[in-house]
Amino acid sequence: MSGLRSIGHRLYAGESSIDFVGRRKTWYVVSAIILLVCIGSLFFRGLNLGIEFRGGAEFAMPNATCTVEEARSVAETATGAQAIVTQTGNGTVRVQTEAVTPAESSVLAGQLADACGVPKDEIKAQVVGPTWGSEISKKALQGLIVFILLVMLFLSIYFEWRMAVAALVALIHDLVITVGIYSLTGLEVTPATVIGLLTILGYSLYDTVVVFDKVKENTRGIAGQSVMTYGEAANLAVNQTLIRSINTSIVALLPVLAIIIVGAGLLGAGTLLDLAVALAVGMAAGAYSSIFIATPFLVQLKERQPEMKSLAARVAARRKQSRSTGGADTSAAGPESGDASERVVAASPVTSLTRTESTTRQQPKKQARSKRGKG
Repeated sequence: MSGLRSIGHRLYAGESSIDFVGRRKTWYVVSAIILLVCIGSLFFRGLNLGIEFRGGAEFAMPNATCTVEEARSVAETATGAQAIVTQTGNGTVRVQTEAVTPAESSVLAGQLADACGVPKDEIKAQVVGPTWGSEISKKALQGLIVFILLVMLFLSIYFEWRMAVAALVALIHDLVITVGIYSLTGLEVTPATVIGLLTILGYSLYDTVVVFDKVKENTRGIAGQSVMTYGEAANLAVNQTLIRSINTSIVALLPVLAIIIVGAGLLGAGTLLDLAVALAVGMAAGAYSSIFIATPFLVQLKERQPEMKSLAARVAARRKQSRSTGGADTSAAGPESGDASERVVAASPVTSLTRTESTTRQQPKKQARSKRGKG
């Protein structure tokens, strides 16, 4: 633990640094591969929609003595259509069929009860029409659009529109990966899944806002100096918040993993699995995107501004002059080199840059009190 604190202190002080921003093309390639796999799976395999979305009937039989194959045979013989049968960890067998009438549902429940050794009154039958699922999808889409608009407005006011765009890109990145995982694994998409997807929107934005707040602090007044570029200041912000992001993500993921392992794995609560997987994947993707996608993309947008281009040119010219004169490149060096004022610049946030440069200015000498008023 002390080693982790030491690493965190070195990253925050600028003594050590991971070049997240400078290697953004690498992160883009990694994310592009993941996104292409997810989108390809969605296109070719699609999603395993639950009966709430496609319509149909579901029969849950606790403590069933029949096998999955036996239950599937009974259901397909009765309905004349394909049935989906799964068995949970607590011995409950779930049978999903195409939509049936109430009379057909009662007959099928009796046949399943006889085949699986379960009293008919203990079988939980649920018949859902596809209209209900379409209403859920419509409301979820409306909620997503309203949420994105409000978030874009807030981030544009509190930060700037470039940060809002970068946060939106990271958010879409996380949503596509989460939905793609459901397609790749064949997990059933239920209303609980939709709730999980809407929930991860907040988690995804949390880490991004924390990093952006530090970027805003580090880059305040950065155009008035020639020590550090915008990309370097933003990269410093990511390093300073890295340990916090990791700790927050781990603490948030632990209870979700417990739900997956204990709730869904040991207790067989399928609804908990539908919710927890979306949360787990979304949290992990959100932590990744805030570090490797959002901030590098923000820097890419900011570097197109004329003032940031001028800043980069001044920093490059200063470092070139320092190398040509045989002096150390104090603007890029760590806290072990350069004079006292430059060591402060290298080890502390950029907010002190203008104050640091001002300390080197020569102040006019005051006249002696005996000479004042003469002449």
